[in-house]
Amino acid sequence: MNLYEAVYGRRSIRKFRMEPMSQAVLSGIFTFMEQMEPLFPGIEIKLEIVDNITKKNQMKGLFLVEAPYYLLIYSEKKEKCDLNAGFIMEQISLYLFTKGVGSCFQGFARKKTEEEEDDGMTFIIAMAFGRPKGPLLRQEYEAKRMPVDSLCMYKEKPKTWVKEILEASRLAPSSMNNQPWRFVVYENRVHVFSKKPTSKRALWNRFTEFDMGVMLANIMVAAEEIWVHLDLIRLDNITHKNLPNNQYLLSVLMKE
Repeated sequence: MNLYEAVYGRRSIRKFRMEPMSQAVLSGIFTFMEQMEPLFPGIEIKLEIVDNITKKNQMKGLFLVEAPYYLLIYSEKKEKCDLNAGFIMEQISLYLFTKGVGSCFQGFARKKTEEEEDDGMTFIIAMAFGRPKGPLLRQEYEAKRMPVDSLCMYKEKPKTWVKEILEASRLAPSSMNNQPWRFVVYENRVHVFSKKPTSKRALWNRFTEFDMGVMLANIMVAAEEIWVHLDLIRLDNITHKNLPNNQYLLSVLMKE
């Protein structure tokens, strides 16, 4: 199984077997990270694995899932650092899935023993991971996601491979399955918007940028699989265009 296949099969796991994993799997996370191209290479990041088997109850937080391990990501405090972190963590989640390891993002989790964040690094999010108690693979009908057409405003008929990439983006996990992304679609380009924060979901607004990064990772994985070259850029001449209740993030330019 590769990362693209993992996009379609991955589910968020919330019940884990509390058993250790091989050092090869654990060290493989860092090897995979070293080979990955971040969304913003200029933003420094750091990963940390918290072992919850040998040292019980190392984490705390609202809605915390008990897992044998947690992967924590820290980032340099720069603009779009959450977007970059989401892009990285989703790929790691997909990588772990290909190794038979389940995962689930833990938005409100933190280490019980707070460590001072220095060198300009700040904690972004944790991800629970380990061998699942139940099924690892998600069936297509189990994906609780909005259909692609509900996420898109079509200006032109898109290429077939554009629709394939959008389908991968639809399947990205997000806080409360909120799917904060919206797309204005042309033949071979897509303008990406995010839903504006609302008071009704104030608790979850903080994760919107991270969720958008997760979605962009799925786009990148799909493009690589079907041999489509893409550029993620922010166009100055698109920012003034209005998509009600949404704000412009960036544009995806694609070509075979």
